[in-house]
Order: sequence, then C-alpha cells, then structure tokens
Amino acid sequence: MNRTIGPVTISATRYRQIARSALLALVAIVVTGAAVRLTGSGLGCDDWPACNSERLIDVSSKHAAIEQVNRLFTGVVSVAVIAAVAGSVLRVPRRRDLIWLSGGLVAGVVGQAVLGGVTVRVDLHPLAVQGHMLLSLVLVANAVVLVHRAGEPDAGTRVRPVSPELSRHAFAVGALTAVALVTGTVVTGAGPHAGDEDARRFGVDIAAAARVHGATVVATVALMLALAWRLRRRSAERAELGEWVSAWVFVALVQGAVGYIQYFNEIPPLLVGVHVFGATALWGVTVGLALRTLPLRRAEAAQRTQAAVAIPAALVADARAAHPRCLR
Repeated sequence: MNRTIGPVTISATRYRQIARSALLALVAIVVTGAAVRLTGSGLGCDDWPACNSERLIDVSSKHAAIEQVNRLFTGVVSVAVIAAVAGSVLRVPRRRDLIWLSGGLVAGVVGQAVLGGVTVRVDLHPLAVQGHMLLSLVLVANAVVLVHRAGEPDAGTRVRPVSPELSRHAFAVGALTAVALVTGTVVTGAGPHAGDEDARRFGVDIAAAARVHGATVVATVALMLALAWRLRRRSAERAELGEWVSAWVFVALVQGAVGYIQYFNEIPPLLVGVHVFGATALWGVTVGLALRTLPLRRAEAAQRTQAAVAIPAALVADARAAHPRCLR
C-alpha cells in the first residue's frame, strides 16, 4: 500500500515555543559574552573564525577555552534562530509579520558574527565591545516582539488596550531605559573589566560616568513610578499593564541595588555578570510593556464576549440615569 506523506507543518502554539527558545538563547549568549570579558578571556582566541593561526579550536588554556565555548555557543543561537525562520515558513497559517521578524534575527546574528570578528581584530576596542552589547539588546528586542506577535491570534481585529497618552508614557519609559543602558555600557567601557589586561578603555573618569548612568536610571524609575501613579484609578488599563509595570519596577530596583553594591565593592566580576543579566532582563520587560500598549489583535469570540458583557452594563447605566430612585 502506498502512503502519501503530507507537507511538514507546525501549529501556532508550537511556533511560539520555538520563538521563546530563540529569545532564551539570545539572552544566554549575552551572559556568556559578558563572562568572556569578565574573566579576561577576550583575546583567548586572537583570530577569527579560527581560534588562532594554528588551530581552528583551541582549549589548551583557560582563556582560550572560555572564549572558544562562547564562540561554540553561538552555534546554539544559530540553530534556535534558524528554527524560528523555518518555523515561520512551516507555521499554519503562515504569517508575513512572523517571517520578517524571524528574518531580523538572522540578520542580527550575522551582524554579531561580523562585529565579533572586528572586535577581536581591533584588540577589544571599547567602542567595538559596546557595539557588540548594544546589538545584542537589539536582537533581544526583536525576539521579544516575535514572541509577542506569535502569541496573537491569526484572525480578529486590533483593539487599543490603553489610551494613547499612556502608550506615549510607556514608550518614554522605553526611551529612557535605552539611554540608561547606553550610559551603562560607557561605565563598563571605562571600568577595569576590559576582557584583556592590555585592552584600551574609554578615556573618561569612571566615577563621572557612573554618576551620569545613575542619574539616567533615577530619571527612568521616576518616570515609571509616574506611570504607575496614573494607572491607580484606571482599573481596565491597570489590568492590561499592572503585571508588566510591577515586573519592571522589581527588576529595576534589584538592578539599582546590584549596581551600587558592585560600585562600592571595587566592581567584582560576579556582580558585574549579574548586572549584565539584569540589564538584559529589564530591557526585555521594557519592550514587552511597550508592546502591551499598542493595538492588539483580539479573537472575534473574545470581542463578542466583551460586547455581551458591555451592552447590559451600558443599559443598566442608562436606566440608572433615567430612574435613579427606582434602581437604587
């Protein structure tokens, strides 16, 4: 008997799991990249793509092994990103927005590989290292958007969950968070953890850079607390954003505590690594919060349910207005 095997497809639920895996891999490689710099292993491999002129893969020394593991971990990220692209094509139904967003991950990973090679060839110049980190955060943002869009229903109309002014407020928080992250990379570029003892540093005073970074962080937290204050009497909008705002405030406060502790304890490498992870997590939450303020696609069934609840409520309100004594 002949059996016909149909085309390979994946479900929307399965694709969102793939997108989440890509996001986790991208966050993990930010942390492993920081570990390379914090252990002084940035030039453990002094060539690219081979470790050195003699060996493609070299684990003969601690620094070379750490750098090599980080490079090999890039393969894990590449597999996760390729799976996201393939999944967007095989997903049923296929959606163009998911294909474009997964393609952005590919472009970013290729850019990271090129920038990684440049960073090695310029002997860990702080601008190159800074660019490496910032591009990683761009990739994380792309992946967060991909996960968010993959979680939306395929059919339905877009509805705005919060008012335009709250959306603008949330995006202002996002912009200030980005500024705080950039100033944080300047502090790192002026600090002692260059990835190699002979690597150049930014020619700025680290104390002055830390003060600027701290000021941007305080301003960002203040702006977020103002958003939380605006939500206190808006129950419907608080239901949409409350968990994201709480998560942002929690991560930001932990980040601030870690930042001050590391600064007043001569910047120990372990705490710097925790700070890098926290910055990445905060950025992911920030992007997620901003996305929650944009028009979201809602399924038709959910909209009909909301309408069924809203119409009787509106009728009761009108009746109360017309007959206030009878309906008390």
